[in-house]
Amino acid sequence: MTTGLPDLPTAFAPVIPLREGGDALARAIQLAPQHGAGTLAWVRSSARIEAAVVLEPELPLAAARPALFAAASALADALGAYGPAEVAITLGWPGTLRVNGGRIGQARLAWPAGAAEEAVPDWLVVAVEARLSFPAGWEAGHGLHQTALREEGWAEEDVSAAELTAAWARHLMAGLAEWQHPGPQGGFSRLADRYLSRMEAAPWMGEARRGLDPATGALVLEQGGARQLHPLAAALLEAA
Repeated sequence: MTTGLPDLPTAFAPVIPLREGGDALARAIQLAPQHGAGTLAWVRSSARIEAAVVLEPELPLAAARPALFAAASALADALGAYGPAEVAITLGWPGTLRVNGGRIGQARLAWPAGAAEEAVPDWLVVAVEARLSFPAGWEAGHGLHQTALREEGWAEEDVSAAELTAAWARHLMAGLAEWQHPGPQGGFSRLADRYLSRMEAAPWMGEARRGLDPATGALVLEQGGARQLHPLAAALLEAA
């Protein structure tokens, strides 16, 4: 079976292409116990990017959840490599992706039901989705805070969903490797810096200094000597 994806690292296997309307996250979750790390499911579509990868972390669940940040940053980097230089690609807490201020997609994370926070999970699944084009008949003014890549300069003749999906997978691998690398050029601080450099300041954050807790991935807001934690796990469940 051909994967349909170009230039994909050999670490990604098996690669499962799904038809239009498929659910990459659900399929990767289904395959995770049997096929393990590197399993990649993606949707063949001309209208959207949707893909999911199975990971087998070595950290407890709470400390492994920041894989979401690697997935979100990887998608932003992949889009940036193919899109117009002047386009702003930003991230909203915890995994929303925006282009020029319009919501275009998101990164998601799944883990085994009932997994304990302090235990190493059997698997994690990171997933992304991004809108390439609006449905036929979409009228200007609908969904004022939404946009599509084709509307923002990602021309169909220049890049396909398959190319963007493969680019995301490559950037994801690089980001995960960087996270695992000790020292000033890697580790959690590097993962956090990449994510925070694209993160938008939502109104509820005020003027607080933003950071990420390496033990749990929680968003840390510090202002006027006060420190607030916004748990990543709760944010993911709320966004699901």
